[in-house]
Amino acid sequence: MDHQPKFFENLSGAGKAIGVLTSGGDAQGMNAAVRAVVRMGIYVNAKVYFIYEGYQGMVDGGDNIVEVSWESVSSILQVGGTVIGSARCKPFRTREGRLQAAFNLVQRGITNLCVIGGDGSLTGANLFREEWSGLLEELAHKGKIDAEAVKKYAYLNIVGMVGSIDNDFCGTDMTIGTDSALHRIIEVVDAIMTTAQSHQRTFVLEVMGRHCGYLALVSALACGADWVFIPEYPPEEGWEDSMCVKLSENRARKKRLNIIIVAEGAIDCHNKPITSEKVKDLVVQRLGFDTRVTILGHVQRGGTPSAFDRILASRMGVEAVLALLEATPDTPACVVSLSGNQAVRLPLMECVQMTQEVQKAMDEGRFLEAVRLRGRSFENNLNTYKLLSHKKPDSELPKTNFNVAVLNVGAPAAGMNAAVRAAVRVGMTEGHKIFAVIDGFEGFARGKIKEISWGDVGGWTGQGGSILGTKRTLPAKYLEKIADQMRTNNINALMVIGGFEAYLGLLELSAAREKYDEFCVPMVMVPATVSNNVPGSDFSIGADTALNTITDTCDRIKQSASGTKRRVFIIETMGGYCGYLANMGALAAGADAAYIFEEQFDIRELQANVEHLTEKMKTSIQRGLVLRNENCNENYTTDFIYQLYSEEGKGVFDCRKNVLGHMQQGGAPSPFDRNFGTKISAKAMQWISKKLKETYRKGKVFANTDDSVCLLGMRRRNLVFQPVAELKSETDFIHRIPKEQWWLKLRPLMKILAKYKTSYDVSDSGQLEHVAMLPKEAETGAI
Repeated sequence: MDHQPKFFENLSGAGKAIGVLTSGGDAQGMNAAVRAVVRMGIYVNAKVYFIYEGYQGMVDGGDNIVEVSWESVSSILQVGGTVIGSARCKPFRTREGRLQAAFNLVQRGITNLCVIGGDGSLTGANLFREEWSGLLEELAHKGKIDAEAVKKYAYLNIVGMVGSIDNDFCGTDMTIGTDSALHRIIEVVDAIMTTAQSHQRTFVLEVMGRHCGYLALVSALACGADWVFIPEYPPEEGWEDSMCVKLSENRARKKRLNIIIVAEGAIDCHNKPITSEKVKDLVVQRLGFDTRVTILGHVQRGGTPSAFDRILASRMGVEAVLALLEATPDTPACVVSLSGNQAVRLPLMECVQMTQEVQKAMDEGRFLEAVRLRGRSFENNLNTYKLLSHKKPDSELPKTNFNVAVLNVGAPAAGMNAAVRAAVRVGMTEGHKIFAVIDGFEGFARGKIKEISWGDVGGWTGQGGSILGTKRTLPAKYLEKIADQMRTNNINALMVIGGFEAYLGLLELSAAREKYDEFCVPMVMVPATVSNNVPGSDFSIGADTALNTITDTCDRIKQSASGTKRRVFIIETMGGYCGYLANMGALAAGADAAYIFEEQFDIRELQANVEHLTEKMKTSIQRGLVLRNENCNENYTTDFIYQLYSEEGKGVFDCRKNVLGHMQQGGAPSPFDRNFGTKISAKAMQWISKKLKETYRKGKVFANTDDSVCLLGMRRRNLVFQPVAELKSETDFIHRIPKEQWWLKLRPLMKILAKYKTSYDVSDSGQLEHVAMLPKEAETGAI
């Protein structure tokens, strides 16, 4: 299986011309994709052209197709929408229009197209590719081009990227813009919750999604909505009654507000539309609740792209250029997409056909099939939502007589509360009694433990920090007392939500099993830390929120310098010794350099960076951004780097420094963290139930094997349970980081986008995969 490693810099684009266009509805993050395509194209010596106003510009030609330079895409990363414009185009639907478009492209020698748009735009591109040779022959026949040109430009290569806020494209976990749209929705829901709370109101929120309920479903999951209507899963007959019963039960339980989310394409089981007005009227007539409708509309398309979308679009842009460079006349048109944490290529028409299959299933009333075709990620969201939103009557719940304790350990991370809520509710559904431990292992030792109920965790998903309280203290010095508490409260399993301390804590508890039988119970850890430094998981709860804080702050800092003279900012991020936040923050904010502990640097490199920036500042570029992880080097401190840049940049730019500090741990959790926390925690609790059944013998639980102390992590495309004992060999305990980290592979990408020449190993990419007709794609990091 050993292939030769493949390096990006060895691929040549010399003599090739790439055209990039955005088409269909706009989506946040399209600009990041455009920027990556332009810079990666130029890096391999290809010519890159903007095609303005989508296909319309291709048909009109003239000034709509322009060759661009490196600086053309400067400072567009943080801009929402698309700077090259998008238009719906009737002429391109006719052969006449496509003939004109082909003529305009051939005149400039463009035979590689990168199309960023929805399924309509991509289908159009594919048709254009199939007709290409016929179009050229017709042009030659009409005397518009010569026979030489027909031979030279015989093939058109097409690569698509899906830009659509609805996430309605099969084969890709997340489309560009979806995460940002969720940010907009969640901001609105969080704001509405405070006013609804004051007046005891019911709010009906209508979100976008004409044919796809993804936004509605995920935002309902992320804010703990009472009810959600989506096109793929219409409510059963008599839903009006059951919804009203649910709403009034919630009010009776002292819940002061109700949130109902409706996708604009919501239907009932007879394919009749369910509108937000209809839902409102129903609530008012039957229950007399004070009810308001809020239609979010185009707000969801607007605003700046989230960190996730910027990184996603940048990674896809690179993959798109790679795919174009490697395309042969026989390669089918492909889309680049994300599966879990992997960039993949899929045949464009397979994805389109599958997307159309979903619609067909819905039209024919085969709704379960529609949900299945949407893929496993969608199905899991739906199942998790159903599990967490409706409390069954006590009489219907199983009784296991098991007690499970849940605690937070380490520093606070946004999304911890969502994880606790999911654990409590799933645990109760499985029939266990759930105990909440206050203030981590220290609180455990002091007996700060109480039973927690379904209603106690209502409204927790949107809260930042840790409501249970969290401490960094490790259990080793309290083993005796913790064992006492476990015995007193008859705790049969432990779920620890936290960062590196939680991992160390579980190692200590499992080592103490020889001495204390009380620790011979199933234990599971769910990673939650802004640093994302826990071994065994590509992501931890809280890291996405911190990354968004860093990105937003960098945007503001960059903006603060507009209109002043040239300026460079040195920004220090958190993360301990782990460079995740600095590196990914640099990628999302478009920084010039990121100094991290994992990649040692010396004075020569610092010098080279300063010179590089000085050169850049002599062009039209006004601002520079340099990120530094707090522990990247004990001598090259933030102050040292700031002083070095200030001295060396004299006369060209001045310098400012910012230490971001604890704002990176605070704030409301991002949609990603709420959902990742909810889903991973629900899965962990289901594992606990399974282990409890397996280890229950003669009236007690006894578990002392390695596989009964696990960490649940996201690995590439899967969520996997790994015994903490096995993760020891993967851990650098001195610096509290995993020995191997996936994101280091993205470092060269950040450097190339910042105009450095570097080596970029792209051996991972390139195999054209096929769309799985059965939803076997993994439960993934995409929410």
